[in-house]
Amino acid sequence: MVNIISAQDLNELMQGESKFALIDVREAGEYNSSHIADSSLIPRKELEFRMGASAPVKGEKIIVCDDDGRRATLAASTLEQMGFNNVLVLDRGINQWSTEGYPTEWGSNVISKDFGERMEVEHRVPEIEATELHERIERGDKLVILDTRTPEEYQRFCIPGGRSVPGGELALRVTDITKDLDKDTTIIVNCAGRTRSVIGTRVLQRMGLTNIFGLKNGTSGWLLAGYELETGGDRLELPKLSPEGLAAAEAYAARLAEEDGVRYLDVDTVQKMLDKRDQTTSYFVDVRTNEEYTAGHIPGFRWFPGGQVVQRSDDVLVVKNCPVVFACDGHARATFIASWYRQFGFEEVYAVDGGATAWAASGRQLETGSGNSSVSGLEEARAQVKLVSPQELEADKPAYIIFVETSADFSSGHVTGARWVPRGSLELEVAGIAPDKTASISVTCNNGENAALAGATLKAMGYGNVSVLDGGMTAWRKAGLGVEQGLSGVMRSPVDVVVSGPERNFADMMNYLRWETALGEKYASD
Repeated sequence: MVNIISAQDLNELMQGESKFALIDVREAGEYNSSHIADSSLIPRKELEFRMGASAPVKGEKIIVCDDDGRRATLAASTLEQMGFNNVLVLDRGINQWSTEGYPTEWGSNVISKDFGERMEVEHRVPEIEATELHERIERGDKLVILDTRTPEEYQRFCIPGGRSVPGGELALRVTDITKDLDKDTTIIVNCAGRTRSVIGTRVLQRMGLTNIFGLKNGTSGWLLAGYELETGGDRLELPKLSPEGLAAAEAYAARLAEEDGVRYLDVDTVQKMLDKRDQTTSYFVDVRTNEEYTAGHIPGFRWFPGGQVVQRSDDVLVVKNCPVVFACDGHARATFIASWYRQFGFEEVYAVDGGATAWAASGRQLETGSGNSSVSGLEEARAQVKLVSPQELEADKPAYIIFVETSADFSSGHVTGARWVPRGSLELEVAGIAPDKTASISVTCNNGENAALAGATLKAMGYGNVSVLDGGMTAWRKAGLGVEQGLSGVMRSPVDVVVSGPERNFADMMNYLRWETALGEKYASD
């Protein structure tokens, strides 16, 4: 029996201070078009992968929503199978929510984007147009361009000559980046759009640096101005941290802690909180580089790169009104991130006093490795289905082949003849592709995991001859087998993905930037 929550009751809940999660289980493109403010996006196909970290206490109130309630009902069943025992479905979804006059918003990571626009307005964060930056580059002016996105984003495309300095590392590394530069060198901060450029420039502004600018509209503004981006950028190495650089960062962190109200927890207190993490929801986040985290982190802390923690607070704090504890190897980076969360308005924000270094000094062990948790139900699902190799699938094609990842993944390459049936709505759509439950059906995906989970669902639905491509399309390509590309057999325009970067057409790029800029208008009027 599905437990229902009305739009009115949800609205009242959101006005209070109780702990709960509001999870939108649609796909990213649908969420981007319209969603309830402060909801977190976890597509249904990612629940088994992400809920362990997103909602570590099984008894917390979890509200799931979609457009009309059908996928949310399926998601609720999945969550209950995972052990969550307080799950509710928004009655008739966002459609009913809107019908009753409650507001929605569009876009993604709106909390941080709104905050970035507020920072720009309130603190007059300096920015530079793409045309002026291009002129300066052509003239050979003294410039250093710092790209505050993730290294992976940077390598896809960047401003020509830019170097990668992820946002969480910026305040820690900037002293060593700039110490040998001429005093008349201009520092440019950029991201793909606006938010991380603004926030990064605000960091440098607050540190007292001058001759700094954020690139207006980032790489999108560069493209709109008619300039080409560089691909495969290799300027990834961060400068070695000097004693002077560390001292400057620690002094800045101390000032932030005092001005923004960041509180420190000693390792004994952190240990007590970790001991209760199965009963009381708290979030523990290590904001260092992946290499540092893998080499040794406090057990129970998940890795989330610092700049992305700021950009994606709605992905980090899924259960509302819960404490969050940040850690690094000392004070600086954890304090930087905690100060942003305090500025966002979050109350219970802490940093580990001394970080992983203090933890080890107390005689406690650090944990090595990625810290990735297992996928809920994956091994049980694999045991229920027949796993086939690429060669076996190629030699003995079943009556139906389906692909259960996103439309973009399907378009980039699938087994010839496969049809796209997204796992998030598998139960609702598969009959239109595979009506005969006695016929053979093979499930494929990117790496074999979602296909195994989908295969188990098909078995539960009564499909009797289900196989799963072991290793997914990764294994298929590795075997040297041919792929079919494009949206073959897809009879409607997919709405599941958000197109970003250079793949976005100019009109979409302009609309997005206008929306983001408009977020700051209310602060300008104030």
